[in-house]
Amino acid sequence: MMFNERLVNLLPGRMRNQVAQWFEAAELLVEMRDPKVLAAIGPAGLRGLLLQRGKQGVPTLMPAKHQVHFDWQYPHDHEEMATLYRRAKEGQWNGDSLPWHIDVDPLNPEVPLIPPDFIDGEKLASFGVRLDAAEQVNLRYSLAAWMLSQFLHGEQGALFAAAQVTEAVQFFDGKLYGSTQVMDEGRHVEVFHRYIEEKLNKLYQINDNLYVIIDSLMTDSRWDMKFLGMQIMVEGLALGAFGVIYKQTREPLLKELLRNVIQDEARHVHYGVVALREQFRNHITERERAEREDWAFEVALLMRNRFMAFEVYDEWFAHRLTRAQWRDLVSTSPGMSDFRQVMFRRLIPNLREIGLMSPRVVPHYERAGLMQYYDGRSADQITGAQLLADLH
Repeated sequence: MMFNERLVNLLPGRMRNQVAQWFEAAELLVEMRDPKVLAAIGPAGLRGLLLQRGKQGVPTLMPAKHQVHFDWQYPHDHEEMATLYRRAKEGQWNGDSLPWHIDVDPLNPEVPLIPPDFIDGEKLASFGVRLDAAEQVNLRYSLAAWMLSQFLHGEQGALFAAAQVTEAVQFFDGKLYGSTQVMDEGRHVEVFHRYIEEKLNKLYQINDNLYVIIDSLMTDSRWDMKFLGMQIMVEGLALGAFGVIYKQTREPLLKELLRNVIQDEARHVHYGVVALREQFRNHITERERAEREDWAFEVALLMRNRFMAFEVYDEWFAHRLTRAQWRDLVSTSPGMSDFRQVMFRRLIPNLREIGLMSPRVVPHYERAGLMQYYDGRSADQITGAQLLADLH
């Protein structure tokens, strides 16, 4: 990587950033050593990272392929899913009931969207970029808008994946629960978009790496991979991310919005754990388990290493910092470090619970520094109310 960076740094600014993006895309594909994982994610990687399909300003068409599972007997076949269905019905809420009357000024330092230490100003200065007080507030506004924009894009992916999963899941009680998740995700798209449009007035395009994950999931024909990708990986990581912003923001409307969303998401991840626990423990071969373990590990690293807000970098610093410097800044800043820590505290126990943390794959997580979260509570052991209590 250092050799590549030295070569790239010799190029003019705009060309340098474009070539650096190509190197990053190539590295992502090279890192996938399992041919089946590469076959599952590789085409989405090409579409997302090289062709940047999510940034072309037009609707994206993805070829979805999956079997639809009908059961004309309508059995009551899974009590834990039936309980989740009852809880979901009782937990429905109306996005219009949020306190939209609250005036939100994203540049008001007295009511920050994210805290002043979210980004490391001293490290930024060490790279030769010094921002005055107004610029620092503006940068945090951009970062908050970027994160909420990615939440919105992720929720659209979750909406469509939830619809596919409801068609494909092989438990009828799971189909009934899945119908409530489709409603939940539609509501999440509604409230995040309304907040961004009415209160922030700043929508960022989808991050290329998030696009890769959504593309890969929507086009995979296997129902359990859709569950694994959306219910465990994307929803689990999002649940952690929502928790970080909920804990750190001082903006009351955003806090109330996230409080409601977190309680929905806790049910969604619980659903994924319940659906996949029996499937992965009893109904797949060891070869299939190994493929799913490797896929989950690659996606975990994709979210940890590559969710780097380059859309903010392009807007603010493309002419002042290299991509490597920005990556270093985002990786080590207090807010983003907290962001990643909470995400993986939610994710790793769920992978353990569904049987995707075998002795074969554990060393990979150890080398990545993620095994510290192994003994935490999985989603079936913690409610949304308990998650919120832990954040206070």
